[in-house]
Amino acid sequence: MLGPMIRYSLKCDKDHRFESWFASAEKFEALRDSGRLGCAVCGSSEVDRAMMAPSVSSGRTPTKDSAPSERPLSQPASPAEQALRELRRKIEAGTEDVGRNFAREARAIHEGEKPSRAIRGEARPDEARELLRDGIEVVPLPFLRNTKAN
Repeated sequence: MLGPMIRYSLKCDKDHRFESWFASAEKFEALRDSGRLGCAVCGSSEVDRAMMAPSVSSGRTPTKDSAPSERPLSQPASPAEQALRELRRKIEAGTEDVGRNFAREARAIHEGEKPSRAIRGEARPDEARELLRDGIEVVPLPFLRNTKAN
């Protein structure tokens, strides 16, 4: 289970702007400094934090002409966010959510104990490393799991 996360507004050297979540400021800096942080639009590894306005509720209902901080989360603000939303829709439509049983289900599928199928869910970092070490392919998803229905 993930702990508290920090949301940063980011900007690449080509002035593309996007947001991402990090476990801590130190984790962000380590990813940035190692060149493993990439622009969500163009892939550039020259990424840094952008100025971010505080999120303040005005008490009124947001409209399509609202400022970005007033838009409901269901409306992507950029082409990159729209692409991520479409990717999420496709992944969720084509996979079975096995929740916290992901590591156990993935291993059972790999060993032929369960029928082969595409699954998604949650695994602790140590579980994911063990699956990878054992030749079971897993990929982290670029979005958080919707836990309201689970």
